[in-house]
Amino acid sequence: MKSYRDAPSGTVGRARRLRRDATDAEKLLWRQLRECLPAAKFRRQSPVGPYIADFLSFGPRLIVEIDGGQHATQAAGDERRTRYLEGQGYRVVRFWNSEVLSNCDGVLQTSASQIGSERTG
Repeated sequence: MKSYRDAPSGTVGRARRLRRDATDAEKLLWRQLRECLPAAKFRRQSPVGPYIADFLSFGPRLIVEIDGGQHATQAAGDERRTRYLEGQGYRVVRFWNSEVLSNCDGVLQTSASQIGSERTG
């Protein structure tokens, strides 16, 4: 089991709150990831350094992020976050909330292809 002993203060509590207060898109994608990609063993709202990844799979080192409207105005912060996560060895894929709600199958296919590319790459 992953230990969060070295996570910055407050990160684990914030992750718990985010899990409890999940958006509709997060709830939908969580159900679908667990049902359609069970071997990837995703965790939701998982701390990675000072950040919290929406959905993280340790095996293929994949992070799936779901962005709401507030992310349109914080592109620089998202880019910094993505660089940090990639520096930790993760691949990061991002989707908009609306994309998850309207095209969940496409989001799952893209996520599955990222997992598959790790196995073949």
